[in-house]
Amino acid sequence: MQYRVTHTTTYTSSEVISVGHNEAWLRPREMPSQICPLYELRIEPEPSIRSTRYDYFGNTVSQFSFNQGYRELKVTSVSEVTLREKSITKESCSPAWEPIASLLRDRATAESLNAYEFVFNSPRVRRSETLQAYALQSFTSKRPIIAALADLLQRFKQDFKFDSTSTNVWTPLEVAFKQRRGVCQDFAHMMIGMLRSIGLAARYNSGYIRTYPPEGKPRLVGADASHAWVSVFCGELGWVDVDPTNNSIPNLEHITVAWGRDYTDVVPIKGVVIGGGHTTMHVGVDVAPLNEEEPTAEGVA
Repeated sequence: MQYRVTHTTTYTSSEVISVGHNEAWLRPREMPSQICPLYELRIEPEPSIRSTRYDYFGNTVSQFSFNQGYRELKVTSVSEVTLREKSITKESCSPAWEPIASLLRDRATAESLNAYEFVFNSPRVRRSETLQAYALQSFTSKRPIIAALADLLQRFKQDFKFDSTSTNVWTPLEVAFKQRRGVCQDFAHMMIGMLRSIGLAARYNSGYIRTYPPEGKPRLVGADASHAWVSVFCGELGWVDVDPTNNSIPNLEHITVAWGRDYTDVVPIKGVVIGGGHTTMHVGVDVAPLNEEEPTAEGVA
């Protein structure tokens, strides 16, 4: 499956920004199930300095700075991504979850040692007895890990409601869990907290998901959004993605940009500026399949 992803972020300031330093996590990762043969980052105005580095987790980070004044900054990333279908292990054929937790504690293999760092607390996700109790209702004794994850996803979908007005980017995990509402970022943080609270390794995935318009309606260009989901270390199966927002195991519709301990590690764009006064931000995302014909219409994210 092939996609073209266009992600545009525009900052407009009431006063001139005299100096700005920024970092962006926008380039999709290369991995066996995903390749990105084309990537372009357009920045207006042209930065004084720009460079690229890899962060601790192997994500591509674009760095750009301004030494001249501007009132509006427009950052547009354009990616062409090919996804390859993943093999999905049957629930009953996956290993039990307890030995995987033990493998992580013992750091018995190179893979489990590398995964072990995703068991601990991180800036936005803290383990707790409350989260542990919720997870253990699905992770019963000797249950295959994929079966336990499927049950947890199903319960999560029933118990939590997607509500874009209930939280903001800084809402603590504990608040979102208590009110049983939130958005994909909240849901990813909650599920990571649940899994870490029972000794499993879980990381935060940032990226995009293909969306579908209502039946008979055109797809709105620019009306998509960034998405977040979770990867779980499953021993001999490696890392398995789960999407608590959509009660699914991602395959051909989730495009991975970056991963880390939580949202803090993979903010799409962040930076510091001098000046600017009041600043507004507008984000537009478009995820368009390249090998399917479908009607489109202009939209606003």
